Amino acid sequence: MFIQTETTPNPATLKFLPGETVLGSGTADFPTLEAAATSALARRIFAVPGVAGVFLGRDFVTVTKTDAALWDHLKPSVLGAIMEHFQSGAPALDGSGDEAGGHAAHDGPDAEIVVQIKELLDTRVRPAVAQDGGDITFHGFDRGIVYLHMQGACAGCPSSTLTLKMGIENLLRHYIPEVVEVRPVA
Repeated sequence: MFIQTETTPNPATLKFLPGETVLGSGTADFPTLEAAATSALARRIFAVPGVAGVFLGRDFVTVTKTDAALWDHLKPSVLGAIMEHFQSGAPALDGSGDEAGGHAAHDGPDAEIVVQIKELLDTRVRPAVAQDGGDITFHGFDRGIVYLHMQGACAGCPSSTLTLKMGIENLLRHYIPEVVEVRPVA
């Protein structure tokens, strides 16, 4: 098995491409070891000292390191953990539960606007940020403000504010006049 790695705009995050399907659909974000209770793959990666977060996409694994850790020391161990997992034949997520990582539900008077927001996110934004090892999902819409959840390489990325304000906010405002601002949520 040959696992490729790619840098991301976030220097604390590295994208690993195992050349196999990681998740059949959706994404799964594990910002802590405790959150990784449903993923054998994420738990195995968290066992590597210096790992601060794991994010699973369709065909990639994004790993975030602690500030003190160095990629030169961490990368071989993470590669080994990913390789061991795929050689074991175990699924990335335990049980038969569906992958998470979708948009938050929204109903009410703004439902039509929210459908448009989610469609733009799915067709224009999410594919682009997946290339960088992350994901951005809809969290809410209230009085013209769109709330988005940033995951994987996007969470904590130095350029995430620029991506939100100059990229996503401008895109949404262009197509949906009711949108006045975009804000991140934790």
